[in-house]
Amino acid sequence: MLRETDMLSASADVTPAPQTLKTLKNNVITLHAEGKKTIVYFFAPWCQVCNFSIDNLQSFYLENPEINVVAVALDFVDEEEVMKFTNNHQLTFPVALGNEQVKADFKVLGYPSYYVLDGQNTVIARSLGYTTEIGLYLRSL
Repeated sequence: MLRETDMLSASADVTPAPQTLKTLKNNVITLHAEGKKTIVYFFAPWCQVCNFSIDNLQSFYLENPEINVVAVALDFVDEEEVMKFTNNHQLTFPVALGNEQVKADFKVLGYPSYYVLDGQNTVIARSLGYTTEIGLYLRSL
């Protein structure tokens, strides 16, 4: 059970190093803002809250082309499990296969976790748990 003190703060106390990861489409991406505001969404395919919230992220992505969106799968059994999750939700943004190093660098405590990076790769907002499309928009301002 999470206590209030376990929740993610909005402060930028996480400064992630750029991470290079493989995507489900066998591309390589770097988790780095690269001059454009970016939402990094950490999820686990078995996470029920992730299954409820990912569609809000997909809608947000389609309606806000000025903001990059990248999802990073963590704590998965195999690539097939992540592919099934992605296909079930018809995701069109990049989905990367994460690892324990990325999880540690971003200090991911649970799923789903949202990180908003400004153009200089500084974490300007982060949250844990379900959020709506409007909640994503407000966090990205």
